[in-house]
Amino acid sequence: MKLNKRPLVLILSFFLITTSTLASTNPSSNTEQKEPFGIILYNQLKIDRAILELEREATDGNTESQYYLGEALRKKNRYMTPEAQHWYESAAEKNNIYAIIQLARAKNDLCAKIGNCPPSKKTPAEWFELANKLVLPKAQNGDPESLYLMYEITLNREWLEKSANAGYPTAQYWMAVSERQGEGFFLIPGKREASVKKWLLLSSEGGYPKAMMDYLQILFEEGDVVGLRHWLETAAATGDQAAISNYGAYIAHTPDKIGYPLDLVKGYALFTLLKELEDSGGIGRYVERKSEEIREKMTSEQIEKSLEVAKDWKATHPPLSFFPDKLGR
Repeated sequence: MKLNKRPLVLILSFFLITTSTLASTNPSSNTEQKEPFGIILYNQLKIDRAILELEREATDGNTESQYYLGEALRKKNRYMTPEAQHWYESAAEKNNIYAIIQLARAKNDLCAKIGNCPPSKKTPAEWFELANKLVLPKAQNGDPESLYLMYEITLNREWLEKSANAGYPTAQYWMAVSERQGEGFFLIPGKREASVKKWLLLSSEGGYPKAMMDYLQILFEEGDVVGLRHWLETAAATGDQAAISNYGAYIAHTPDKIGYPLDLVKGYALFTLLKELEDSGGIGRYVERKSEEIREKMTSEQIEKSLEVAKDWKATHPPLSFFPDKLGR
């Protein structure tokens, strides 16, 4: 069964900005970040700048950058271009399973519909066969990510459930999505909702930002203010731009919605960081307006202090991100 691979839509006055898509991560120091800069830019939706940086990294032989360059070029052009395919194949030659899966999906790409797909080193069926050959043995040994990738390869929901039960946060999130979309059998009223909540909590505990943001909606509907404060702060610590935006606004009481202690300095610092995203995701105007609202409440000393807080946050947390799905459609 193929899922509608979009995040659950949150339509709440509680949230100031709708959530965006992600990858699993936990708070850590930027000095420990191993992620190439091109991938950071890609996750910040700075596609043109990302492509330039990814080209340099990919040419230097970085397999992950080769894959993400293929993703960036395909998404920018909205179909599989010869250049995108070249970089996917470069990564696939080094057994990058994500690149192999994307090459296998080429038969469903827009290029196939318009009859303009570039020549490939293998047919989609051959790429699928290679993906299965590489992933299935690991999945049979219980590797959580491989179980999830078998779902992506086969679209058999049993693999998704196995991966979720094995503790893979991405799979747990998509189990919640699938059940909310009507998958699975629940005879007793309320059981479906309880199961969705369970999967979102497990995924959140595994560090998956999108799950945290969807879990926040449930907590809001239940009136769990303590849970809201905890999970919004936790989500912000992952680098999720929507979580940081909401957290920064609420701790600055702009507005005061869930009872955080007032902290204008930290709130303004977080919006200072969000300005680095410029207008990625269309957030620029909102960030500028909210920053000004907070700034009007501050003294010059507080504003100066906020610059230090912003610098410290950036040094001790993951980069800002919209967390697009790694295996995008």
